[in-house]
Amino acid sequence: MSAADSGGDDPLFQAGTAAFEAGDSSAQAAALKSHASTVLGYVSDRFSVTSGSTACRPTQVGDATIGERDGVPYAGLLLDWTCAQRVDEHEVRSDLFPDGEGYVKGTKTIVTYEIDGRTGSAALDAAHPSFSTGQAWYDRFGEFFLLGAEHLLSGIDHILFLLALIAGSRRLREIVLAATSFTLAHSVTFMLAALGLVEVPATIVEPVIALSIAVVAGWHLWGIWRRGTHAADLETPGHGHFSLDRAGWIRLGVVFCFGLVHGLGFAGALGIDEAWSWTLLWSLLVFNVGIEVVQLSIIAIVFPLLLVLRRRAPKAGIWATGAVSGAVSIMGLIWFVQRISGS
Repeated sequence: MSAADSGGDDPLFQAGTAAFEAGDSSAQAAALKSHASTVLGYVSDRFSVTSGSTACRPTQVGDATIGERDGVPYAGLLLDWTCAQRVDEHEVRSDLFPDGEGYVKGTKTIVTYEIDGRTGSAALDAAHPSFSTGQAWYDRFGEFFLLGAEHLLSGIDHILFLLALIAGSRRLREIVLAATSFTLAHSVTFMLAALGLVEVPATIVEPVIALSIAVVAGWHLWGIWRRGTHAADLETPGHGHFSLDRAGWIRLGVVFCFGLVHGLGFAGALGIDEAWSWTLLWSLLVFNVGIEVVQLSIIAIVFPLLLVLRRRAPKAGIWATGAVSGAVSIMGLIWFVQRISGS
């Protein structure tokens, strides 16, 4: 649709729309092949490689293909750029999406490159549409750090899960252990999924994430219903190095299991479809660090305030966390029903 609108190619628009509505991937690929010049013109005008001050010339290799990810068709286009001169640095620029037509919004393009002995990765978006292969390593990693931090801040479901963890934690040690358990769990599955070693459909991951929010928040509500103002007290003296009671250990295990699923959600949002490489691995690690820094910052701000409230006004603290947990639990259940039903 974007290529057809840009090139004024109405036959491509009609053929592509009909093939999309029919869910016919062969017809979609055939439409791209029949209008290859329109598609190539659209992409080459918006994705470029520059050698020095001279633009490299793109040539299409083979026909465009149609693949599917999470039930959505994606077009694949392989281009070979020929540069007039060999230089130490190249500039890569992407202005692909969003365009004025409004079909696609908020796209981030993750580029992994190996050009003339230089390797690396970069994250491009509307605010940062280009990068140089000569950029310093800290500039590359800084982009992925900010991408990770932004991803958590924009993911309201993950933030609500974190608030549910904070509200239900009775001691500083509990929230530290819960956050550590969650971090370890989602880091493992995030890396495995992002590197293509594990694949779980979003139709399973997203409802479970919503359910995890409701369960963790509901756990604290159940404690308040059962123990009232003593919900923040340990049921039995904790033993061992961590000093957790039975409820604390069970909660830690539940958080770890749900953390595994959240990691799949983090990876799914990136939509990486690249072969494993050390460059990609390090970029993903930095992305994960960005997530963790924001997560720890939220805990560092919210949990001390909760402790102060509980110590100065224990009843108010319990009911405040109960109100937060109730709202979070309801939101999680609503999302769960919506995601299960596909609405």
